[in-house]
Amino acid sequence: MTAPDPRLSINQATLKHASLAEALRATADAGVQAIGLWREPVNEVGLDVAARMLADSGLRFSTHCRGGFFTIPEGAARRAALDDNRRAIHETAVLAAAGAPGSAAVLVLVAGGLPEGSRDLAGARERVRDALGELAPDAAAVGVTLAIEPLHPMYASDRAVVSTLGQALDLAAGFDPAVVGVAVDTFHVWWDPDVLAQIARAGRERRIATYQVCDWRTPLEADVLLSRHYPGEGVIDFAALTHAVMETGYDRDIEVEIFHADVWATAPDEAVRRTAAAFGAAVSPHLASALDSRR
Repeated sequence: MTAPDPRLSINQATLKHASLAEALRATADAGVQAIGLWREPVNEVGLDVAARMLADSGLRFSTHCRGGFFTIPEGAARRAALDDNRRAIHETAVLAAAGAPGSAAVLVLVAGGLPEGSRDLAGARERVRDALGELAPDAAAVGVTLAIEPLHPMYASDRAVVSTLGQALDLAAGFDPAVVGVAVDTFHVWWDPDVLAQIARAGRERRIATYQVCDWRTPLEADVLLSRHYPGEGVIDFAALTHAVMETGYDRDIEVEIFHADVWATAPDEAVRRTAAAFGAAVSPHLASALDSRR
């Protein structure tokens, strides 16, 4: 069996029903070198225990998912959300320190959708900017990068009022790139006619904190959140997107993040094996060719 690409990271969402211990074991046993973790499984065992487990696994830590959801108006609920984001920043710093050399202290942010009963999209986006202003000093103090993730527009009402990479970069502008960056997720940005130009812009501004890949295939599932596929099973042009990201000089791990009931029903070892094979076929060739073009 071919060894997995050394830049592949398994985002823990791909192994939704695996415990933290199972996800770490399945990833390491497959020869994959990195993992992105989610807060819920980490908090189930406790941060200190999770950090020890990660250190013992020998895996790099690529991202922590997720912070955000701060589009609600000022009040107790917004204060609670910001405090929870501060806890997520702390978790990210601890886990990054526990991971193998090359780990990244990146907290992925999903902005949040429209508050209940609201139609004020512009106001919700401004509250995202305000939240970044409050959280940036906390992130800077512990060396964490806040990665704004634009989500496909179909999620604008309930999950993320930030829909394009350009919007995410506009929100990040004015902050230190080491503190506020962006997440480039193929599932969410592949459709955007301006995406290649915006990836180039993100590179010039040194803001790509993480690159995540999975595929888009229609018809979508009844629950559109669970419509992600293994790379190569759908319509996304991984050659163009991967070349664009690599041309910026991005040199971190690349996560496969899949939300799909069929993938979640697969045993963790098999899901990791399929992920590594799909990544090797659909993404890896473009990493090598991008490197050749930069020489």
